[in-house]
Amino acid sequence: MTDHPDLQGLPLERKAALLSGQDFWSTPPVEEVGLPSVVLTDGPHGVRRQEGDLGTLGITRNLPATCFPPAVAVGNSWDPSVAERTGAAIGREARALGVHVVLGPGVNIKRSPLGGRNFEYYSEDPLLSGVLGAAHVRGQQAQGAGASVKHFAANNQETERMRISAEVDERTLREIYLPAFERVVTEAAPATVMCAYNKVNGVYASQNRWLLTEVLREQWGFAGVVVSDWGAVDDRAAALAAGLDLQMPGDSGAGNRRVVEAVRAGELDPALVDTSAARVAALARYAGEPADGFDADAHHALARELAAQCAVLLRNERGTLPLAPGTRVAVVGEFARTPRFQGGGSSNVNATRVEAALDAVRALAGGDVPFAAGFPVDGPGPEDRDAAALRDEAVALARAAEVAVVFVGLGDAEESEGFDRTTIDLPAPQVEVVRAVAAAAPRTVVVLSHGGVVSLEGWHDDVDAVLDGALLGQAGGGALADLLYGVANPSGRLAETVPVRPADSPSSLSFPGEQGRVVYGEGVLVGYRGLLTQGRPARYPFGHGLSYTTFATSDLRVEVTGDDTASVSVTVANTGDRAGAHVVQVYVSTAAGPVRRPLRELRAFTKVALGPGESRQVTLDLGRRAFAYWDVVESGWVVAPGEYAVQVCADAETVLLEQTVALAGDDLVPVLTMDSSVAEWFTHPAAGPALAEALTASLPADAASPGDQAMVLQMIGSMPMRRFATDFGAALPADLLDRLVAETAAARTAH
Repeated sequence: MTDHPDLQGLPLERKAALLSGQDFWSTPPVEEVGLPSVVLTDGPHGVRRQEGDLGTLGITRNLPATCFPPAVAVGNSWDPSVAERTGAAIGREARALGVHVVLGPGVNIKRSPLGGRNFEYYSEDPLLSGVLGAAHVRGQQAQGAGASVKHFAANNQETERMRISAEVDERTLREIYLPAFERVVTEAAPATVMCAYNKVNGVYASQNRWLLTEVLREQWGFAGVVVSDWGAVDDRAAALAAGLDLQMPGDSGAGNRRVVEAVRAGELDPALVDTSAARVAALARYAGEPADGFDADAHHALARELAAQCAVLLRNERGTLPLAPGTRVAVVGEFARTPRFQGGGSSNVNATRVEAALDAVRALAGGDVPFAAGFPVDGPGPEDRDAAALRDEAVALARAAEVAVVFVGLGDAEESEGFDRTTIDLPAPQVEVVRAVAAAAPRTVVVLSHGGVVSLEGWHDDVDAVLDGALLGQAGGGALADLLYGVANPSGRLAETVPVRPADSPSSLSFPGEQGRVVYGEGVLVGYRGLLTQGRPARYPFGHGLSYTTFATSDLRVEVTGDDTASVSVTVANTGDRAGAHVVQVYVSTAAGPVRRPLRELRAFTKVALGPGESRQVTLDLGRRAFAYWDVVESGWVVAPGEYAVQVCADAETVLLEQTVALAGDDLVPVLTMDSSVAEWFTHPAAGPALAEALTASLPADAASPGDQAMVLQMIGSMPMRRFATDFGAALPADLLDRLVAETAAARTAH
């Protein structure tokens, strides 16, 4: 990128001043060239526009804005239109509130169910996260507000988040932790990418040139601003050299002075200052005139509509839901009256209003619905009898009702930005209330509110229905009532596995690390990939979700469209008596290639809305990446020749339809060097036969049998050829090895 035209002639110090904030939330203006200040504020599920002075953090002093469903809920929608409409509404509010860049969406992968900030992220799957993140960015930026996809990269825990080193091999990065960012960057062109606090393989993300320049800019073509997470810069000059443009917040000019000093000392190329200053200046395109307010009522209604598409019906025995008109219902649980609808920390939105489920249930029921708090939201009271009295009141109401609806979940004390959880259990008083109510009521429905996965063990089999609301935003109470009474039909699917035990999570042995390092030892076997591959059943698998109607899937056809691509078509029919939406989930399973592959991986999906009796054919393309793995030897994506099972699934555990296809894949000719192993030499398609012939010709007639030779090769197969040729390879002339090295290199180049 060349110098921004408006910055020509500015002295070094003025250009450097653009490289950090003038305060906590804005960039400095440059009056002499007419460059305005740009305001960046927190998202991602609403605008957190701080009141008054922008020189402090001010998490709780914010202008009212709509709190839309957080990413944990949007992930469960499996619907890019939900993400896009959320982003568009946030963009409109940002412009009305004088905000130019809203910091979101977050697309980090949920590596562990104990992650304290999982409520801000979509999924444990990179495809689902990337599709939703790209849709959010498109919606937001179409309204004139820049987006900031975050936190780049491998920011998957809160423990020691400011300095932990995520030790991740490249294949795992490329297949799990980078693809969502890659999709957002290449498909939606976000205004900014926010680098994370943590280190990646020993180097702070803010000064990791491989991440910020080689991958992000050179390989993915990102042309926007790389901004730091707030306080993530360790060495300002090193960060600029690595590719970080904007340091936030301002540090009273210390970082900028360090940049100027480094340039004048010859330690830093002045062109880097010019380039980064031009990128930051280009953010001014988002700094137009503020919009004239926003329609808070319309946005609240939108938040309610979207929230209803994000809840997941986990269990529904005996057709307990939806509730029939006239059913005697008792509502239990403080969360029905005092809703938990968003996570704690920097993303906390000052909602324009908050809709409680209890009020919405009473409105739909057309009369008074008895309520008992059941438990205190912050845990037991000062004396045990306080909790016992609340529980007894709940049981009495439940016994007199036909259906008891119990609202349970996690409070701010159990999960927030800044700390990871130590358990996935619900607080004990809540579990006791669920069990006691289930024993007393003819039927029991449990409604969950939480940002991170919660355990259903110890009470799941005692209740008739479970509706998982996650965190649904300010209108979530109304949406839950709509779902309970069938005004809306549940269509969400789990974007994260609900394990039986936290120990079943593939990351459990290494999360959250120790002594400043966390080793991603499970590799690509994250979430459902790991549970399936290890044969561990989940309480509810990734992709699970029920409906008030029924669907049938048939007529699977998989057509190979190239050496490494295919097209999938399937017919989906609504076989029930209600309109509903079904998520078509396409997975790929293969053992092809030299690396360990997960049992199956999500490779395409779409959500289909159908009326009663309606059917539709759905076609999904599987591109090269649907079949590829990252090859660390080739330093690129490789599709191995072989068979691939294309599976249409109800969820990650349940295959509905399957067809196996053969793909030609990549015909790679391995390059040999003297550091290649003996096994690689002898099994090489071109060099192997020549090598075996030379070796056999040199052996006496009574030499060991072919079986013995094979056993010897197995024993020494991992030895580098250089060492073998020196110590044991007298029968292998050096000129023969040199010739084969040259021939394989030439064959690879020609290929």
